[in-house]
Amino acid sequence: MFSKEYWKSSADKLRQTKYLALMAVFIAMKCVVSYLYVPVGENLRITFGFILRAVEGVIFGPVACALSGIITDLVSFMVHPTGAFFIGYTISAMLGSLTYALFFYRQKTDLLHIILCKLTVNYVVNVLVCSIWSAILYSKGYIYYVTKSLVKNTLMLPFEIIALVLVFRFITPLLKKRRLI
Repeated sequence: MFSKEYWKSSADKLRQTKYLALMAVFIAMKCVVSYLYVPVGENLRITFGFILRAVEGVIFGPVACALSGIITDLVSFMVHPTGAFFIGYTISAMLGSLTYALFFYRQKTDLLHIILCKLTVNYVVNVLVCSIWSAILYSKGYIYYVTKSLVKNTLMLPFEIIALVLVFRFITPLLKKRRLI
């Protein structure tokens, strides 16, 4: 699963024009989708970019997705800055994309993988890591941000899992037909 060849195959996609062009399309779509959100509090919002990051994870693998996460965060900030730039959120974007790739690249996109992936992204990246960045940047303490993020990510978890199950049921045959997976 995580052999040298596994990582190399993901890195090799960064040398192929077809995958670079497709990655650019995904980055552009993620930037556009980042404008579509429902605000739920200070630095807390409901977004839909997780669907694109998950599909990207299936196609590109961990190396390419980590890079895509970084580029998406930087481009999104340059095009539509919200507050001061903070590298922590770029790290979180990279970790989220990397997590989707680790769970879905060359793996089954079944319910178990989707649940485990969303648990990891929602609770490790979104709650634990992003709360550190919020506590550094804003006036309230870490526990305040963990609590708010924990509630939001717990409430959203079933909806996000259902959305990914439906998306993968629809898109997996198309990706196989196009020989992208």
